[in-house]
Amino acid sequence: MRKPALMLQGTGSDVGKSVLVAGLARAFAWRGLAVRPFKPQNMSNNAAVTKEGGEIGRAQALQARAAGVAPSIDMNPVLLKPQAERAAQVIVGGRVRGAMSAEEYHLTKPGLMPRVLESFERLESEADLILVEGAGSAAEVNLRAFDIANMGFALAAKVPVVLVGDIDRGGVIAQLVGTHALLAPEERALLKGYIVNKFRGDIGLFADALDIMRAHMGVRCFGIVPWLDKLRELPAEDSMALRQQSPAAPRAGGITIAVPLLPHIANFDDLDPLRAEPGVTLDLVEPGRALPLCDLVLLPGSKATRADLEAIRAEGWDIDVKAHVRRGGYVLGLCAGYQMLGRTVRDPRGIEGAPGETEGLGLLEIATELTPEKLLEEASGIELQSGAALQGYEMHMGRSAGPDAERPMLRLGSRADGAVSMNGRVMGCHLHGLFASDAFRRAFLERLGATPDPSLDNEDRIEQALDSLARHLTFHLDLDALLKVAHAR
Repeated sequence: MRKPALMLQGTGSDVGKSVLVAGLARAFAWRGLAVRPFKPQNMSNNAAVTKEGGEIGRAQALQARAAGVAPSIDMNPVLLKPQAERAAQVIVGGRVRGAMSAEEYHLTKPGLMPRVLESFERLESEADLILVEGAGSAAEVNLRAFDIANMGFALAAKVPVVLVGDIDRGGVIAQLVGTHALLAPEERALLKGYIVNKFRGDIGLFADALDIMRAHMGVRCFGIVPWLDKLRELPAEDSMALRQQSPAAPRAGGITIAVPLLPHIANFDDLDPLRAEPGVTLDLVEPGRALPLCDLVLLPGSKATRADLEAIRAEGWDIDVKAHVRRGGYVLGLCAGYQMLGRTVRDPRGIEGAPGETEGLGLLEIATELTPEKLLEEASGIELQSGAALQGYEMHMGRSAGPDAERPMLRLGSRADGAVSMNGRVMGCHLHGLFASDAFRRAFLERLGATPDPSLDNEDRIEQALDSLARHLTFHLDLDALLKVAHAR
């Protein structure tokens, strides 16, 4: 028996599909419905560990949180993690299947649709409503053959579609009408209407646009969603959101943390709790700009450790980091960023690209070898220097060892993780999400000379943002009409 379902597809990437699904999940959960999020195929280096010990896109984990359920591998059965210019790590059912070129993956897709539908059917068995998120643009007709991400899935699962356009980037009429025009007749039959997202200004000036779109598309508008600043509190799915931010202005009386924006940056929501601290200036340094004078250089996660090490050298950031250390500054590396701080990163099996070895930054006496086995698990413990409790998740394929690892940064249950230099100013670990632990974040920032906000509760910050989003959508969208469409499936 089919369960009510609704799919939000976009006119392009970053139009707000992920956030709308999260907000609708919470709004419908408030109505007492068992809601499950679903994204057939995602492309993102921001991932989360599931209850089964697999990995899915972090956006689906946030959507699950909004719905009040634990994330599962069925919520995102296919995840692509770009790790080279034309290749990505392909994850199916939460587990790594291998690295593939775009052409190789395209040939693989026909065999993936049954796996996608199996996951969807399992969610149907436990849900009152499934909210499905498309990927990129619904009108990528050049990729329509074997599509599992947008209309290909919608047709296979017979799920009605609502189109999302982003007025903030301009040209929303052309976005929506043009997308509709490129759809095949059977795809248009599934399209029940559209949402205009990220609106700013006088909504009265948009009335004529609605008439124009109705004349061209013949479907209704389910609502116009105004811009909501509170959404900055939620994790971004696409690293493009990081690159669109202006250089940070230093906050008076606080500290500055510089983060080089690596080409293959991953799990960058590690930074969000730091950005929320009023005494911290988080300076995201784009290519072409030197690392600034700061209190801490933070090397983030990466999906291509050796390639991003080469990018650091090409930018001259290696010189900047070493000068920072000579001045007595602190350095922290997270996961791949930790591995980069060592003497070497070896990849004898060609896991991330061509087999070989790359010289590290040499700031920690460790060496890393990339291995086929991927560690995926949630973990909790303490930071050894402060004794502060922390928790997070591990998601890496490398194994690091050396003299500085005899001074681990963390104790996670019965095992140690990470390394600390002899002078205590350079450190790293494999644990993602550690700054979301309030006790650890405060202790770490105090060590740098900051005054952390004692009232800042990271989990409460995210919950309040999700609640604000759900109230916002309840006011600006016709939820009853959307639910009626889902029930008519």
